Amino acid sequence: MSENQPLSGRLADRVKLREEHVITRMADIAEKLTDVIRLGRGDPDLDTPAHIVKAGQDALGRGETHYGHPLGLPALRQAIAENIRAHGGADYAPDEIVVTPGGQHAMFVIALALLNPGDEIIVPCPGYNPYSQAAELSSAEVVPVRMSMDTNFTLTAAMIEAHITPRSKVLVLINPNNPTGTVTPPDEVERIAKLAIKHDLIVISDEIYARLVYGNQRIQPVAALPGMRERTITLSGFSKAYAMTGWRVGYFAGPKALITAMAEINHAFAISTASVSQHAALAALTGPQDCVEEMRLIYDERRKALCEGLDRIGIPYAEPQGAFYVYANVSVVGIPASLFCERLLAEGRVMIYPGRIYGDYTDDFVRMSLTQPVERIREAMTRIQTVVHAIRSERSAPAA
Repeated sequence: MSENQPLSGRLADRVKLREEHVITRMADIAEKLTDVIRLGRGDPDLDTPAHIVKAGQDALGRGETHYGHPLGLPALRQAIAENIRAHGGADYAPDEIVVTPGGQHAMFVIALALLNPGDEIIVPCPGYNPYSQAAELSSAEVVPVRMSMDTNFTLTAAMIEAHITPRSKVLVLINPNNPTGTVTPPDEVERIAKLAIKHDLIVISDEIYARLVYGNQRIQPVAALPGMRERTITLSGFSKAYAMTGWRVGYFAGPKALITAMAEINHAFAISTASVSQHAALAALTGPQDCVEEMRLIYDERRKALCEGLDRIGIPYAEPQGAFYVYANVSVVGIPASLFCERLLAEGRVMIYPGRIYGDYTDDFVRMSLTQPVERIREAMTRIQTVVHAIRSERSAPAA
């Protein structure tokens, strides 16, 4: 792609290189259908807990409708610092935390602050695609580390080290991972941290799903490990654990030397995060936490129902250990995942997303979200089974 191309041409080339347009095409198909079971988006169907909503309403009633502190509501930053410590993370001061209009916004702020043209940012593949988009704004090089079912889509230090060059600057660790729903175990996180120190890498530790893990899984906060606080940016938010996607509240935390520059960029982008949303987020952290556990148990029940359905159909998947996703290998059906998703939507009225949207280097996998009640998930699996049977029958039929 030549930089001498007109802007419109360069943008068109970038669109061709990505697969996000698949979502738009599927949304257009869904608009013409009724009774679509949506297992695509990472947006909880569960409502924001009542005490958090009330805190937002009370804030509006008090007139909390103006600009706030550029770093975020001081009481909220203090609560975030205490919450990070309570879950085994590093010890941050309130002025080492920046509240942002969502975690995705934070990704772009961090990338613009850390990356220069030609720098390399190492990202898990598949992984959450906005990291690559954010790197593009800085003219940095995205270096994908390919994961596979062989390691249950777990990122390892050995995989990362094979991709390190003199231009490597930033490493992204998404734990639990989106889209795969898998967890990097604590001992592997420790090995990755030692590798980052050895090669002088800055780590972006995306821990937004850290409260949503299943079985005996545990998330090791990167910044709490020896030698990592000064080279780690911890990113998280309220969207997932508290079902607050529409409130748009995220944050990042790190050493003050880096945070100061990032805060300026955030201020230029957003001035401040919506005041009413920040008061709701404060209630989320300081209020009762049983709502988080209740939602986690609901997702766990849905996870089991979805996996049982996939087992019945004969579709393999990565072990879902965290977040609210299942990453399934539909290549066994006999057609590419992107085409399978479109046929499933058109013929079965179930919406899921192909893994290529998340940078997957194959067209074999789909991401399925646990964002519908168990009854709807079971109905979705019945519909999927019908579509899979139809596809397999077509492929096995003798040629005319």
